[in-house]
Amino acid sequence: MNKIIVPVDFSEHSEFALEAAAGLAQKFGAELIVLHMLELSNAVLSSASEALNQEAVFYLKLAEQKFEAFLDKPYLEGIKVNPIVKHFKVWSEVNNVVKELNASLVVMGSQGASGIKEVLIGSNTEKVVRHADVPVLVIKHNPILLDFENVVFACDFSEETVQPYLKAKDTFSKLGAIMHLVYVNSPDGNFKSSSEIDKKITNFLKKAEGDLDNLNAINVVSDYSIEKGILNFANVIGADLIAVATHGRKGLSHFFEGSVSEDIANHSTLPVMTFKI
Repeated sequence: MNKIIVPVDFSEHSEFALEAAAGLAQKFGAELIVLHMLELSNAVLSSASEALNQEAVFYLKLAEQKFEAFLDKPYLEGIKVNPIVKHFKVWSEVNNVVKELNASLVVMGSQGASGIKEVLIGSNTEKVVRHADVPVLVIKHNPILLDFENVVFACDFSEETVQPYLKAKDTFSKLGAIMHLVYVNSPDGNFKSSSEIDKKITNFLKKAEGDLDNLNAINVVSDYSIEKGILNFANVIGADLIAVATHGRKGLSHFFEGSVSEDIANHSTLPVMTFKI
């Protein structure tokens, strides 16, 4: 992990994300890329008008001034920090910076979203989770006590989740965290019999590990929904972090089917890390 991107809007939750990212940067010796997006309109970006050009320059200078105060934090001492301002219009474009700089992780703060706001527009964090090709760590609260010792990793144990699992295993091993695997059997997640679940988990471990040594380490729980099952299990074991494999659904398929990972990221009080399938 050599580069960590932290998208910020200079809010309190952005500061939470920055502090959490700083802790990870110290552990991995990584560089922090602190990204602010002006979210300027097409009219401002493409106009030849002097007035609109001056407006763009004004917002750019304002962002630079905010960065100076925002990055004046004692926990950033000794860490390489690179502030960047982009003229993006939508948060999904954060992934462009991930690709451009070959970053390994995105860390974001979030208040979550609920009700009609969540259905119609979601949160900026949700949009980044949906589009990012690298793991995204979502921070909800002040990370002063942030220390990942017990991590829940939830997936459906299909073949396509093997690579996210291996990436999560490597990440949490480097953090010195214990990873607890969980499968949630629920009515909204294509309910399966015990024998079907055993077969699915066995096939998964053979492909991921080449053996069944970790068979007893996988927890199977039943709940009314996958989301509730994951959150309840995390509470029972006293988890510090929830990790989930995500498809990153987009467009109409996202609207109609939703995404468990985004629901978890919105509703969990714990930090959440998503790994793209």
